[in-house]
Amino acid sequence: MNEALNREYIESQYLLWKTAPERLPEDWRYFFEGFEMGLARSQTPVCDEAALARQARVEALVHRYRDMGHMLACMDPLTACPISHPLLEPAALGIGADEEDLPVRFAVSTFSGTTTIRDLVKALKDTYCRTIGVEYMHLQNPEEREWLQGRMEPSRNRTALDGETRKRILRKLLEADSFERFLNKTYVGVTRFSIEGADTLVPVLDRLCSRAAAGGCGEVILGMAHRGRLNVLAHIFEKPYEDIFIEFEHCYDPAHVSGYGDVKYHNGYLNDITHEGHPLRLFMVPNPSHLEAVDPVVEGIARARQDALGSVDLALPVLIHGDAAFAGQGIVAEVLNMSQLEGYRTGGTLHIVVNNQIGYTTLPADARSSRYATDVAKGIMAPIFHVHGEDPEAACYATTLALDYRNRFHKDVVIDLVCYRRHGHNEGDDPYFTQPQMVERIRSRPTVAAVYEEVLRQAGVIEAEEVSRQREDIGNRLDAAYQSVHGTVCAFPQPRFYEHLQEQKASANAPGAMPVSEDQLLRYARTICTVPEGFMPPPKLVALLQKRLQAMETDTGIDWAFAETLAFASLLDTGISVRLSGQDVRRGTFSQRHCALTDIHTEKRIFPLQAVARPPAVFQAFDSLLAEPSVLGFEYGYSLLRPDCLTIWEAQFGDFVNNAQSIIDLFIASGETKWHQQSPLVVLLPHGLEGLGPEHSSARPERLLQLCAGNNIQVCQPTTPAQFFHLLRGQATGFSDRKPLFVLTPKSLLRAAQAVSRREAFAGGSFEDVLVDGPGGKTERVLLCSGKIAYELIERCKSRGRDDVAIVRMERLYPFDGAAFAAKTASISSASRWFWVQDEPENMGAYRFMAPLIEAIIGQKLRYAGRDASPSPATGYPRVFKMEQEAVFEKALA
Repeated sequence: MNEALNREYIESQYLLWKTAPERLPEDWRYFFEGFEMGLARSQTPVCDEAALARQARVEALVHRYRDMGHMLACMDPLTACPISHPLLEPAALGIGADEEDLPVRFAVSTFSGTTTIRDLVKALKDTYCRTIGVEYMHLQNPEEREWLQGRMEPSRNRTALDGETRKRILRKLLEADSFERFLNKTYVGVTRFSIEGADTLVPVLDRLCSRAAAGGCGEVILGMAHRGRLNVLAHIFEKPYEDIFIEFEHCYDPAHVSGYGDVKYHNGYLNDITHEGHPLRLFMVPNPSHLEAVDPVVEGIARARQDALGSVDLALPVLIHGDAAFAGQGIVAEVLNMSQLEGYRTGGTLHIVVNNQIGYTTLPADARSSRYATDVAKGIMAPIFHVHGEDPEAACYATTLALDYRNRFHKDVVIDLVCYRRHGHNEGDDPYFTQPQMVERIRSRPTVAAVYEEVLRQAGVIEAEEVSRQREDIGNRLDAAYQSVHGTVCAFPQPRFYEHLQEQKASANAPGAMPVSEDQLLRYARTICTVPEGFMPPPKLVALLQKRLQAMETDTGIDWAFAETLAFASLLDTGISVRLSGQDVRRGTFSQRHCALTDIHTEKRIFPLQAVARPPAVFQAFDSLLAEPSVLGFEYGYSLLRPDCLTIWEAQFGDFVNNAQSIIDLFIASGETKWHQQSPLVVLLPHGLEGLGPEHSSARPERLLQLCAGNNIQVCQPTTPAQFFHLLRGQATGFSDRKPLFVLTPKSLLRAAQAVSRREAFAGGSFEDVLVDGPGGKTERVLLCSGKIAYELIERCKSRGRDDVAIVRMERLYPFDGAAFAAKTASISSASRWFWVQDEPENMGAYRFMAPLIEAIIGQKLRYAGRDASPSPATGYPRVFKMEQEAVFEKALA
C-alpha cells in the first residue's frame, strides 16, 4: 500500500469531517471522534501516521467484508462451503499476521466490541459468511446501507428464536414433506411439480404472512410458477386437502364445470386467514406456464388494491421466481424497472428466488453470464439475501429483515433461497440423463425436515416422540381427505378468486350508461379548455384548446381526440375513475390528446380533466416505460380489481402490441375461460396503412380475431368520434358482463375534416355495430369494410358519380351480431355483388375472419378487394404503396 497516498486520503477525510461530518460514512465519523479523544488525552498535536494508516486498513477490511463477504458464505447445500478468498484475507490489505492479535485502537462502527483484528475478522465472518450472504453495498443511499448494517451487524445476522417459533418452523416443514410423500405414493407419476428440496419456502412464507399481518398489512398478492404451488396452497393459503385431491381424482361431473379450465398447478386462489389473531387476505394469482409472465399482473393487482385501500402498506406484492427464469426472462428486468415509477410502483415487492441451481436440464453455466441468478436486481439497487436452503431459521430471519426493509424504504428486495430439486423438472422427468452427479448428491441428502428435526432435538427443543405424533397427525388428515373424495362423485370447487371479483363488482354500484346532454358536453368543454389563471401552456396548445371549445360551442364538428376527452369527462363526472397508460399517452403519439398541460416557465403539469371529476373518481395518465409486455400485463392486473375505473393501455403504434402478444394470448383472451377472471381492460391500437412502412401500419387485427371465441373479447374499429365516445362509455358502465376491448384507432383520421361528429351524435344514441352509407339509386354493389378506407371509398364513389354502391362499415368485428347485421343491410340485400375491401394484405386484416360469417347471411360468395397475401404488413416504398392503394379501389369499383 502506498503510505503517502493513504496519508493524503486520510487527511482529506479528516478535513471533511471537521467541516461537514454528515457527508462521511458512519465508520469514519466514529474513527475521527476517537482520534480527537486520543489527542485531547495525550495533549499532543502530533498525528500518529502509523496508527492512522493501520486504522485505514482495518476500515478497508470491514468494507470488503460488507461488499464481498457473500463470496465466502456457505449457501449451497450441494457443495462444500468456501473457506477462504484472497481478497478477504487481512494480508491483502497489508495487515500482517503479527498484527492480527494487536488491539484495535479505534472504534469500528457496529464492531466496536471487538478487541483485536482477529476478533474483528471472526465477527465479520459470523455476520457475512455463514448461511446468509448479503449483497447491499451497491445501494447508493447511505441511509439504506446504514439501516441494514445496524440490523445485521450487532446481531451477527441472526436472531435467537424461542422454542415455540422453532417448533412452528418444524411443523411447516413436516407438513410440506408429508404432503409431497403422500402425493408421490398415492398419485404415482402424476405431474405436481414437487417442492422437495425447497421445503424451506413454506416456513419462509409462513413467517412472511405472520410478520405482514402483525404489521397491519391486510392483503398479500402472490405470484409464483408451478414448483411448490400445491404445497403453498395447502399450507399457506389453507386450501383444503379435499379440494386439491379432487383435481387429482377428476371425480367431478364435466357437465357441471364452467369454462375450459386449467391444470391444477396454474389455478389461482383466494382465502382469508389469521395469524396470531391478525386477519390477512391472501391472493394466489393464476398464471400460465410462461414462468414470469404473471409478474406484471401481480403488480397491477397490488396497485389496484393499494389505490382502493389508500396505502401501499395495506397490500403487499410477493413474487416467487425460479433461478433460471429470474436470470433469463426479460420481463423480470422490465418489472424491476417499473418498481419506482410513478404509474407502476407498489411500495416495494418481495422477490423470493427458489434457486434450483438448474433450469429444465440447463445448468447455470449455460443459462447466464453473471455469478448469481439475482444479479439483474442490482440494477434497481435492491438488496439481495442469499440463503442456504437447508437453514430455515436463517431463511426466516432474512425474510423478516427483507420485509422490514421493504416497509421502511418502499423498495424491492430479493431473497435467493439456494436449494435443489429432488426430482426432475416434473415427476415424470429423469434428470439423471443430463446431471448424473448432481442427482447422486441429492439422493444422498436427508430432507430439510429431517435436518431441522435433528437440530431441534440436539438443542433439546423437541423430542422424537412429539415429531412422530405430528407426522401421524398430518398423515391422518391427508388420509381422511383422500378417502372423502376417492371413488366418489364430487363437486368441482368454485374458484374463490372469481367470487371475490364478483363481490368487487357488486360493491362498485355502477351508475349505468346514463345519457349525456348537450349542456353537459358544453360544461365539460368549457372546464377542460379553460387554462387556469397564472398557468402558461405553450401558445400552440392554448390555440388548440380554443379551437376545440369553439367547435363545441358552434357545433361545427368534434374531432376524435376531443371526443375521447369528453367521454372521459362524462365518466369522471359520474364517479368513475379513468386510468390511461402507455408510451407518450399524455401528449399522444400523434400530438392529439394533450390530457396534461405543462407550464412553459415552470414545467409544472396539470390535468384539466381532474377538474370535472366527482370524488372519489380520479383521472390518471402515465407515460410508460418502453416495455409493452409488462405495462400491458400491469394494466390487465389493475383492471381485474378496479371495476370502478376505466383502465386503458395504448400502444404507441398498433404494431407495438407485437411485443405484448404473449400477455394477450395467456391472460387477456383466455383468462376468463381458464380462471374465471373477467377483465374490462381497454387496449387502444393505432392502425391503418398510410405509407409509413411495415412497422407503423398494422395492429395485427388478424391475430386478435384468431383469438375470438366464446364471446371472450371485443374487437372494434369505430370510424367516427361519436362512435368512439359511446364505445368507451359503454365499456365503463356495462359492469354486468364486461369483456376486454381492443379498439383499432385511427392515425390520419385524427385530423381529417370528414371524420368529425356533431353535438347531437354524442348526446343521443349509442354505439352501433354497423353503419351503412346508402347509395343514391338502386344498389348494385355493396362494399363492406372497416376503418379509414370507408372515407376513401366514399370520396371515390362521389368523384366517379357512382350512386349504385352502398358502403357498409363494420364498426364491431367481434362479437359479430348476425341478426343486427341482417337488419342493417336489409334494404340493400338484393345487391348482386358483395365485396370485402381492406388496406391490409389478404392474409391479414379482417377479411378471412369476417367472410364466412357474412356469407352465411347474404347467401353468396363475398368477393375480395385488397392487397395480395404478403409476409409483411406493408411496403416500405411510398410509390409502391400508392400503386397498391389505387389497385384496391379499382378492384372495389371496377
